[in-house]
Amino acid sequence: MKPVIYITRKLPEEAIAPLLEKYTVRMWESASESVPRDVLLKEVAEADALWSVLADSIDKEVFDAATKLKVVSNLAVGFNNIDIDVAKEKGIIVTNTPDVLTETTADLAFALILATARRITEAENELRKGNWKSWSVMDFTGMDVGGSTLGIIGMGRIGEAAARRAKGFNMRVLYQNRTRKEEAEEEHGFEYADLDTLLQESDIVLIFAPLTPETENMIGESELTKMKKTAILVNVARGGIVNEEALYHALKDGTIWGAGLDVFEVEPVPMDNPLLTLPNVTVLPHIGSASIRTRHAMMKMNLQAITDVLEGRDPENRVV
Repeated sequence: MKPVIYITRKLPEEAIAPLLEKYTVRMWESASESVPRDVLLKEVAEADALWSVLADSIDKEVFDAATKLKVVSNLAVGFNNIDIDVAKEKGIIVTNTPDVLTETTADLAFALILATARRITEAENELRKGNWKSWSVMDFTGMDVGGSTLGIIGMGRIGEAAARRAKGFNMRVLYQNRTRKEEAEEEHGFEYADLDTLLQESDIVLIFAPLTPETENMIGESELTKMKKTAILVNVARGGIVNEEALYHALKDGTIWGAGLDVFEVEPVPMDNPLLTLPNVTVLPHIGSASIRTRHAMMKMNLQAITDVLEGRDPENRVV
């Protein structure tokens, strides 16, 4: 009997074609809707490999149901959706897809910075509504990006890629990270700062930190009040890092000027989330790595990791 691979989203045929000869491949029917919990639990009970996405909660209940499971390959660089401790306890390998999405996600971060600072989506929406009657001196005026100070929270691969882009905008770059990046400081002039200093001096605060118990609600009311009233907060990491209630009030009462969000505490974001009512928030549906080339590269990494494990090899990008 062929080993069974279960895929929690409908993927392009060309992405799974190399698996079909050696493996029994089962796949959820929707590309955009999460696999129902009961279906996931049923399928994982017979699976040797699970190909997951970041919207799937791969927790103890899933692992307990998975009597044959050898590997979970997550289509994301983050893996906070997976109970790593339980996977390790049960001897199940977990892999992710780092590196290949670095440049694409850094591009998206700068797109959000520019869209928020220059009120691009707000202006476009008004044009499409037919509200552009004449040229106006102060309509849709925003904040300059070039020459401003960028503060990066989480200076990993993606953070460094964004910081390099900032130098092209003649920006001063501050960063906060668990470890100093002395080589990058020397080569590019990036400046290490504690969190308070970064918040107080930055015109744009950009979040790339992973979601961990230490970073959950890292940016709350206290932190937002330390930012400039003209500052912009951009989050392309994980929604739980920013307290959304505190952010809503900070944006509504003018504590900070604007925000750009690619991630939310609950995804998909509920349509009654009050942040969606604010004109000074630019919102996106978690598309940081969403370029055609990058998504195909990520799927290729997942495929390789799964085949490596099922054929007895140690995979690259192993988390546990």
